[in-house]
Amino acid sequence: MKISIPKNIISELPQVTFPGNIYVIDSMSKMSMAVNALRKERFVGFDSETRPAFFKGKTNQVALLQISSLDDCFLFRINKIGIPEKLKQFIEDESVKKIGLSLNNDFNAMGRFAEITPRGFIDIQDLAKQYCIADMSLQRIYAILFNKKISKSQRLSNWEAPTLTPAQQQYAAIDALACLEIYNYLEAGLFKPELSQYIVNEENTESDEKQ
Repeated sequence: MKISIPKNIISELPQVTFPGNIYVIDSMSKMSMAVNALRKERFVGFDSETRPAFFKGKTNQVALLQISSLDDCFLFRINKIGIPEKLKQFIEDESVKKIGLSLNNDFNAMGRFAEITPRGFIDIQDLAKQYCIADMSLQRIYAILFNKKISKSQRLSNWEAPTLTPAQQQYAAIDALACLEIYNYLEAGLFKPELSQYIVNEENTESDEKQ
């Protein structure tokens, strides 16, 4: 069995909005407050954003780490404050489970910024495979489970801008929260692959490929 959602179906789904509070962390005092709040959680969603490079061979350092509970998302502007020791300790703390997607990309990005050893991380791509989900993007996995669309319109925006726009803040917060929601939904056993409306008829798929 294989589960996959067509792109044209995603475009017709209702769009997700972040339901909680979003905090932009761009100073050491705010950083300390944010980490203290996150340490009270057992599970958090995790993602990062990097300013896009439009020239071949050019790469930029990660600009933003977004870490979310079910109610609050903290946007750490590490292009401004770096990765302070308190935040580094949280990322390396195995007791708080951090849920992300394609985490090697995040680890590599953080590694270019600071000497850090991430611990307590869970990649939902690994979990999705256990439920016969073939699509590995956050947008597609979320759509399969919740029949809602995560907008990607801000993906290529400037994450090093002096001020993050409300649209950027929403985008970043939703990505982190979505990772946590996907994990909670799958771990609770609420997704039944055999009942999914997005089961692919592999025989038809093979036939189409031969034509």
